[in-house]
Amino acid sequence: MKPIQRLRRLISTTAALSALLICTASMAQYQWIDANGRKVFSDQPPPASVPAKKIVQQPSKNAPAAVSTDAATDAGTKADVVAVPANPAAPKVKAVDKELEAKKKQADDELAAKKQADIEAQTKAKIENCARAKSAKATLDSGFRISQINAKGERGVMDDASRKVESKRIEGIMTTDCK
Repeated sequence: MKPIQRLRRLISTTAALSALLICTASMAQYQWIDANGRKVFSDQPPPASVPAKKIVQQPSKNAPAAVSTDAATDAGTKADVVAVPANPAAPKVKAVDKELEAKKKQADDELAAKKQADIEAQTKAKIENCARAKSAKATLDSGFRISQINAKGERGVMDDASRKVESKRIEGIMTTDCK
Protein backbone atom coordinates (compact mmCIF):
# COMPACT_ATOMS: atom_id res chain seq x y z
CA MET A 1 0.00 0.00 0.00
CA LYS A 2 1.27 3.44 -0.86
CA PRO A 3 1.90 5.99 1.90
CA ILE A 4 -0.73 8.36 0.48
CA GLN A 5 -3.39 5.62 0.61
CA ARG A 6 -2.44 4.82 4.19
CA LEU A 7 -2.74 8.49 5.11
CA ARG A 8 -6.16 8.75 3.46
CA ARG A 9 -7.35 5.60 5.20
CA LEU A 10 -6.07 6.90 8.55
CA ILE A 11 -7.83 10.26 8.04
CA SER A 12 -11.12 8.63 7.01
CA THR A 13 -10.98 6.21 9.96
CA THR A 14 -10.24 9.05 12.36
CA ALA A 15 -13.12 11.09 10.93
CA ALA A 16 -15.51 8.15 11.27
CA LEU A 17 -14.48 7.50 14.87
CA SER A 18 -14.83 11.20 15.70
CA ALA A 19 -18.32 11.26 14.24
CA LEU A 20 -19.22 8.17 16.24
CA LEU A 21 -17.96 9.72 19.47
CA ILE A 22 -19.87 12.95 18.81
CA CYS A 23 -23.06 10.98 18.21
CA THR A 24 -22.54 9.00 21.40
CA ALA A 25 -22.06 12.15 23.43
CA SER A 26 -25.20 13.72 22.02
CA MET A 27 -27.22 10.69 23.09
CA ALA A 28 -26.50 11.44 26.75
CA GLN A 29 -30.11 12.37 27.46
CA TYR A 30 -32.44 11.92 30.38
CA GLN A 31 -36.02 10.80 29.85
CA TRP A 32 -38.70 10.63 32.51
CA ILE A 33 -42.46 10.76 32.93
CA ASP A 34 -43.60 13.89 34.77
CA ALA A 35 -46.55 14.23 37.18
CA ASN A 36 -48.94 14.95 34.28
CA GLY A 37 -47.97 11.76 32.45
CA ARG A 38 -45.94 13.55 29.75
CA LYS A 39 -42.60 12.23 28.58
CA VAL A 40 -39.83 14.75 29.27
CA PHE A 41 -36.47 14.86 27.46
CA SER A 42 -33.53 16.81 28.89
CA ASP A 43 -29.76 16.87 29.11
CA GLN A 44 -30.07 17.59 32.84
CA PRO A 45 -31.13 15.04 35.44
CA PRO A 46 -34.78 15.08 36.52
CA PRO A 47 -35.77 17.00 39.65
CA ALA A 48 -35.54 15.22 42.97
CA SER A 49 -39.34 15.03 43.12
CA VAL A 50 -39.39 12.49 40.26
CA PRO A 51 -39.27 8.93 41.68
CA ALA A 52 -36.69 6.52 40.24
CA LYS A 53 -39.40 4.31 38.73
CA LYS A 54 -40.55 7.22 36.51
CA ILE A 55 -37.06 7.67 34.98
CA VAL A 56 -37.10 6.03 31.55
CA GLN A 57 -33.52 6.66 30.45
CA GLN A 58 -30.36 8.27 31.79
CA PRO A 59 -26.85 8.48 30.30
CA SER A 60 -25.07 6.07 32.66
CA LYS A 61 -25.07 2.37 31.83
CA ASN A 62 -26.63 1.33 35.14
CA ALA A 63 -29.77 3.43 34.55
CA PRO A 64 -33.07 1.93 35.61
CA ALA A 65 -35.44 1.58 32.68
CA ALA A 66 -38.50 1.04 34.85
CA VAL A 67 -41.28 2.78 32.90
CA SER A 68 -41.86 2.45 29.20
CA THR A 69 -43.95 4.80 27.07
CA ASP A 70 -46.60 2.07 26.81
CA ALA A 71 -47.04 2.15 30.59
CA ALA A 72 -47.69 5.87 30.47
CA THR A 73 -50.31 5.44 27.74
CA ASP A 74 -51.89 2.51 29.59
CA ALA A 75 -52.66 4.86 32.46
CA GLY A 76 -55.10 6.59 30.12
CA THR A 77 -53.01 9.66 29.40
CA LYS A 78 -51.47 10.64 26.12
CA ALA A 79 -47.68 10.91 26.32
CA ASP A 80 -46.71 14.45 25.37
CA VAL A 81 -43.17 15.60 24.80
CA VAL A 82 -41.91 18.41 27.00
CA ALA A 83 -38.57 20.11 26.40
CA VAL A 84 -36.66 21.19 29.48
CA PRO A 85 -34.04 23.94 29.23
CA ALA A 86 -30.41 22.89 29.68
CA ASN A 87 -30.06 24.35 33.18
CA PRO A 88 -33.22 26.01 34.47
CA ALA A 89 -31.61 26.99 37.78
CA ALA A 90 -28.75 28.89 36.12
CA PRO A 91 -29.20 32.65 36.11
CA LYS A 92 -29.69 34.21 32.70
CA VAL A 93 -26.66 36.36 32.01
CA LYS A 94 -27.43 39.04 29.48
CA ALA A 95 -24.58 40.63 27.62
CA VAL A 96 -25.16 44.35 27.55
CA ASP A 97 -23.90 46.34 24.63
CA LYS A 98 -23.98 49.94 25.79
CA GLU A 99 -23.65 51.37 22.31
CA LEU A 100 -26.62 49.33 21.10
CA GLU A 101 -28.68 50.40 24.10
CA ALA A 102 -27.79 54.05 23.46
CA LYS A 103 -28.88 53.75 19.82
CA LYS A 104 -32.12 52.05 20.85
CA LYS A 105 -32.84 54.75 23.43
CA GLN A 106 -32.13 57.46 20.84
CA ALA A 107 -34.48 55.79 18.34
CA ASP A 108 -37.19 55.48 21.01
CA ASP A 109 -36.75 59.15 21.95
CA GLU A 110 -36.99 60.21 18.30
CA LEU A 111 -40.15 58.13 17.85
CA ALA A 112 -41.71 59.65 20.98
CA ALA A 113 -40.81 63.16 19.78
CA LYS A 114 -42.34 62.46 16.37
CA LYS A 115 -45.55 61.16 17.97
CA GLN A 116 -45.71 64.24 20.20
CA ALA A 117 -45.20 66.54 17.18
CA ASP A 118 -47.99 64.73 15.30
CA ILE A 119 -50.34 65.11 18.26
CA GLU A 120 -49.52 68.81 18.54
CA ALA A 121 -50.09 69.33 14.78
CA GLN A 122 -53.46 67.56 14.96
CA THR A 123 -54.48 69.61 17.99
CA LYS A 124 -53.50 72.85 16.23
CA ALA A 125 -55.48 71.86 13.10
CA LYS A 126 -58.55 71.07 15.23
CA ILE A 127 -58.32 74.45 16.97
CA GLU A 128 -58.11 76.25 13.59
CA ASN A 129 -61.01 74.20 12.16
CA CYS A 130 -63.07 74.96 15.24
CA ALA A 131 -62.43 78.71 14.91
CA ARG A 132 -63.40 78.65 11.20
CA ALA A 133 -66.53 76.62 11.92
CA LYS A 134 -67.61 79.05 14.68
CA SER A 135 -67.07 82.01 12.34
CA ALA A 136 -69.07 80.34 9.54
CA LYS A 137 -71.86 79.44 11.97
CA ALA A 138 -72.02 83.02 13.20
CA THR A 139 -72.26 84.24 9.58
CA LEU A 140 -75.05 81.75 8.79
CA ASP A 141 -76.97 82.64 11.97
CA SER A 142 -76.70 86.40 11.29
CA GLY A 143 -79.38 86.24 8.61
CA PHE A 144 -77.38 88.16 5.99
CA ARG A 145 -77.61 87.05 2.39
CA ILE A 146 -74.84 84.65 1.45
CA SER A 147 -73.96 84.09 -2.16
CA GLN A 148 -72.59 80.82 -3.51
CA ILE A 149 -71.16 79.70 -6.81
CA ASN A 150 -72.82 76.56 -8.18
CA ALA A 151 -71.35 73.76 -10.31
CA LYS A 152 -71.97 75.73 -13.52
CA GLY A 153 -69.96 78.67 -12.18
CA GLU A 154 -73.02 80.87 -11.68
CA ARG A 155 -73.48 82.98 -8.58
CA GLY A 156 -76.65 82.44 -6.57
CA VAL A 157 -78.04 83.40 -3.17
CA MET A 158 -78.27 80.70 -0.50
CA ASP A 159 -81.90 79.83 0.27
CA ASP A 160 -83.26 78.65 3.65
CA ALA A 161 -83.00 74.91 2.81
CA SER A 162 -79.34 75.13 1.77
CA ARG A 163 -78.70 77.37 4.81
CA LYS A 164 -80.05 74.57 7.10
CA VAL A 165 -77.94 71.93 5.36
CA GLU A 166 -74.81 74.08 5.69
CA SER A 167 -75.64 74.84 9.32
CA LYS A 168 -75.93 71.09 10.10
CA ARG A 169 -72.59 70.43 8.37
CA ILE A 170 -70.86 73.18 10.37
CA GLU A 171 -72.39 71.91 13.64
CA GLY A 172 -70.94 68.47 12.86
CA ILE A 173 -67.51 70.01 12.40
CA MET A 174 -67.89 71.92 15.65
CA THR A 175 -68.85 68.77 17.60
CA THR A 176 -65.75 66.91 16.39
CA ASP A 177 -63.17 69.71 16.48
CA CYS A 178 -64.34 71.96 19.34
CA LYS A 179 -64.10 69.43 22.18
